[in-house]
Amino acid sequence: MDLSLTEEQEMIKSSTREFVAAEFTKDVLLTIDKNRLPCASDSWGKLLSTGLLSALIPSKYGGNGGSFTNASIIFEELGRAPVPGPHLSAYALSVNILLNMGNEEQKQKYLSKLNNGKSVIIPAISDQEYGWSEDQITCKAKKTVAGYSISTEKTFVLDGMSATEYIVAANLEDGTIGFFVIPKKIKGITTRALAGFAWHMSEVVIDQIEVSDDCLLQFSSWDKFAEAANLSSVLLSAYQVGGCQYVYELSVEYSRTRMQFGTPIGRFQRVQDYIINLVNSLDAARWTTNEALWKIDSGKDYGDSIHLAQSVASQAYLDCCTYAHEVHAGIGSLTEYGLTLHTTASRTLYHYLGSPRFHRQKLAVVLGLI
Repeated sequence: MDLSLTEEQEMIKSSTREFVAAEFTKDVLLTIDKNRLPCASDSWGKLLSTGLLSALIPSKYGGNGGSFTNASIIFEELGRAPVPGPHLSAYALSVNILLNMGNEEQKQKYLSKLNNGKSVIIPAISDQEYGWSEDQITCKAKKTVAGYSISTEKTFVLDGMSATEYIVAANLEDGTIGFFVIPKKIKGITTRALAGFAWHMSEVVIDQIEVSDDCLLQFSSWDKFAEAANLSSVLLSAYQVGGCQYVYELSVEYSRTRMQFGTPIGRFQRVQDYIINLVNSLDAARWTTNEALWKIDSGKDYGDSIHLAQSVASQAYLDCCTYAHEVHAGIGSLTEYGLTLHTTASRTLYHYLGSPRFHRQKLAVVLGLI
């Protein structure tokens, strides 16, 4: 198993890091966090124009059609900042949903709009009981003469305030689950921001709307959604690895420069313990994620590795931020210092696409343990 980057991948890594460092400075990130407008910022527009977010979109729809490893390199660098915006929701999960479930006409329509930035298509999956299992879809789509009637309340929709369209999961009358691409501006849809979370976490209320038949993705099924979510979770893991890496570097640098009792605090045993915990969490997240990416791009069976990677990476990002606060003490809690951007992101993303417990249960099923 060779996990070293190719020359092309090294170029992707360095160019993405340079772009993020130039366009998403700490001041820019703090401004976006304060104003809650990731998609309205000049930096987000520049990110779209680079084409980096189109790594998974096939070339025939205008994207780059690259490997998952190439995409993960980009998402890892975005996670270092951490760059806010609908990259994980729209350019990972929605792209994989559309590729798995859309017919050719639907893929051409929606993936092209995502690629050129004209649409921000956000998945709105679970209803009032938040989760990523099939039984948490209680919404029903009733067949009408003109199409379907839908009424529900979708909770904890990541980037919901930034959406131009939603991918809404609903139970069909034949007992299957359908996935509808629905414009946000349609009458009967209201969106409410949820405070305390990163990046426009929201609640979406859908009140007796009518949608046409062509809004339903033709090859909708829960199995196809689960596959899309699994593949997307690897990019989420890569993003979390990037966050872990930055938090580790920030903590090590602080331990070297912060003086107490005439010596750097990094000389104290307790601080060293926290740094070691940071290293262990980071390494666990990185290597489990890399293994999953290698299996995907090598055409190997990747089910176990995907669940292991996401279980480890979500916990690692949360733990790394906790250890970093222990190293930094009071200064780490100051908004202007920047560590709290990662802290909020780690908590917000902890349950996205499934909590560590959810993925451990899935891993046990894949391994035949339950």
